[in-house]
Amino acid sequence: MTAARSSGAPGPLSRACRAVGRALQLPFTRTARGIRRATHAHGAGESGLGRLIELHAVNGAGDVMITVALASTVFFSVPTDEARGRVALYLAITMAPFTLLAPVIGPLLDHIPHGRRAAMAGTMTARAVLALTMSGAVATGGIELYPAALGVLVCSKAYGVIRSAAVPRLLPTGFALVKANSRVTLAGLLATGIAAPIGVGLQRIGPAWPLYGACVIFALGTFLSLSMPHKVDSARGERKAHMLAYGERKPGLRTVGPPVLHGLQANVAHRVLSGFLIFFLAFLLRVHPLAGQSAAASLFMVGVAAGVGNACGTAVGAWVRNRPPELIVATGLTLVLTMASLTAVFLGPLMLAVLGAVAGLSQALSKLSLDAMIQRDVPESVRTSAFARSETLLQMSWVVGGAIGISLPLNGVLGLTVAVGILAAGAALALRGLLAASRRGTIAPKEVTLASRVR
Repeated sequence: MTAARSSGAPGPLSRACRAVGRALQLPFTRTARGIRRATHAHGAGESGLGRLIELHAVNGAGDVMITVALASTVFFSVPTDEARGRVALYLAITMAPFTLLAPVIGPLLDHIPHGRRAAMAGTMTARAVLALTMSGAVATGGIELYPAALGVLVCSKAYGVIRSAAVPRLLPTGFALVKANSRVTLAGLLATGIAAPIGVGLQRIGPAWPLYGACVIFALGTFLSLSMPHKVDSARGERKAHMLAYGERKPGLRTVGPPVLHGLQANVAHRVLSGFLIFFLAFLLRVHPLAGQSAAASLFMVGVAAGVGNACGTAVGAWVRNRPPELIVATGLTLVLTMASLTAVFLGPLMLAVLGAVAGLSQALSKLSLDAMIQRDVPESVRTSAFARSETLLQMSWVVGGAIGISLPLNGVLGLTVAVGILAAGAALALRGLLAASRRGTIAPKEVTLASRVR
């Protein structure tokens, strides 16, 4: 024993502790290696797309932690009537100002093409600080909670715009943009699904604990943002996009060819529906839960169905990439319109769950298809700016849907009828043009007017 100690050789206890440490560490290291292999496959590691995939997963996990904390304070902790008032206050103080700030996000980010990594890191750091700020007010639901929630919302949407602008810079050789976006979005969904139950567990410890978790996650996101490849900040060959309808003089987000316009109209309908269903069903199922289920279980079941549908739509996005994207959008819009109509007539637990799944799947496929149309029809020199503006419009549409959902009486048939009306309006605007474009396959140059200004 003395000789072993004098020679520096580890003793039996030391060796046993190291063996136990390696055994406990092994599942985590294997998981980390598996995640890294998945995110860096098919050239994504060399191009830098893998790092963006990991960053988006961190972003999704942090956002869901804050969502769990806010939902528990604003929605679950008080009676239904008071909860509606609190959510209405949340919409008024956070969403309403956001509708004014959102149009500024895209143009503002156009002026920082050389600082995308720093901008993403800034949105992460700001949310880490705001999470700590909210942790002091989340237990009481004080008015100071809402300005901080507005800041989190703005930072989250700004990150989404920057991420959309960064993806084209990180495409591996031979990678379609729809496939890249599918990978990025799926990573965010998987991280959200993993972090949500962790957030609920932290909520049981104390109302501020999910926010502490969010702070740690966003701090990690700051580090990952700054470690992105330098080419994310490159603006070589880019110009600022002003999208015009043919014959217009003043710039605005109208169209770069009819297919993109109609694809955007269909996606707006999907986003309005998404915001509407989230808020309307949250209160409807709280007052009228599914048969034999509690309110929380009812919300969980419908939410899981929607999440699974969204994940499935994202996962099959690359599989249908050889189909005309206009046809995919038209099919998805028709499918969810049909399902909403059936649910309005045969309202029941199963129909609500299926509607959530179909809406999630259709929205995911429609967004991926819109990205593909922008990639195909918008010149590369202005594509980044086009993504920023379309993303801002879609985010504003979700806010409008949420406002409609919170304002309606809690009548299931009425709510589903409104949902059908939202989708029918989108179909009336977009379906005919989408089907015509899918038959043509390409668009004539004279149908596209893209006034561009060099930065």
